[in-house]
Amino acid sequence: MATRRIKNIDNLDVEIGQITFVVPQVVKNELSKLASNPKKNQDIQSTLNYIKNFKIIPIYGTFADKELLDYVSNNKVIVATMDKELKKQIKEYGNPIMSFSNDKIILES
Repeated sequence: MATRRIKNIDNLDVEIGQITFVVPQVVKNELSKLASNPKKNQDIQSTLNYIKNFKIIPIYGTFADKELLDYVSNNKVIVATMDKELKKQIKEYGNPIMSFSNDKIILES
């Protein structure tokens, strides 16, 4: 989500309430590993730069999707992702998804 222009990012608090963006440590670790891929490096570096001021939360593991699914199974949170399979699995737990459509953030439930 960090590599796209978002038209309504400044209105999120008004549209859906107070939001605090956080990043699980497992996601940051996975991004850092992916940065060694020359085809993905620019997007990964942009994402790492974008999240550098976000709070890092202590969710650890070896595979980010699995750890996120474990977390949402026990916590009511909104997950921001563009991954279609992960979105589907998170919705099965009844958690909403923050995603993109037409350069705008949307909330899917």
